[in-house]
Amino acid sequence: MDDILSQLEENNMIQKHCFECGAPLIEKPLEGEGIVPYCTQCQEYRFPMYNVAVSMIVINEQTGEILLIKQYGRPFFILVAGYVNRGEALEHAVGREIKEETGMTVSRIRFNRTSFFEPSNTLMCNFTAFVKDASELSPNREIDAYQWFTPEAAQQNIRPNSLAERFLNAYLEE
Repeated sequence: MDDILSQLEENNMIQKHCFECGAPLIEKPLEGEGIVPYCTQCQEYRFPMYNVAVSMIVINEQTGEILLIKQYGRPFFILVAGYVNRGEALEHAVGREIKEETGMTVSRIRFNRTSFFEPSNTLMCNFTAFVKDASELSPNREIDAYQWFTPEAAQQNIRPNSLAERFLNAYLEE
């Protein structure tokens, strides 16, 4: 157990200070939970914190095509995605992110699955988001390029070995 905890700590996966008061946390057993970070100052257990984001397979309802985007000067296509704001419902974040990044309005969404993305300490929540009017597409400054693909072409063009590829393939294989 000590080896696992030290590995997690080295990888910054265990918070070292209380998010309320900043005091150093200690490891303390909690019945039914195991070892949990504990603040002796606040006298509270501090469960690990992580980011939450949504990623979307955006589908044009009229054509069945899938929107893939390129961002931040990178040469590969990915899914539209963004972080969930504090207190925001996942479903709201889906519509907000698509509207902000593409200008399009979501007509309906469907939850697909989640996956933890360790490099950014983020729980990624994947949805399918359907848009009725693709003519609304007006990308903001976050999007360098975009393209509508058939489902087969989307699989061939999405970034290989990425979480976006795993989400897209899982959706298309259902």
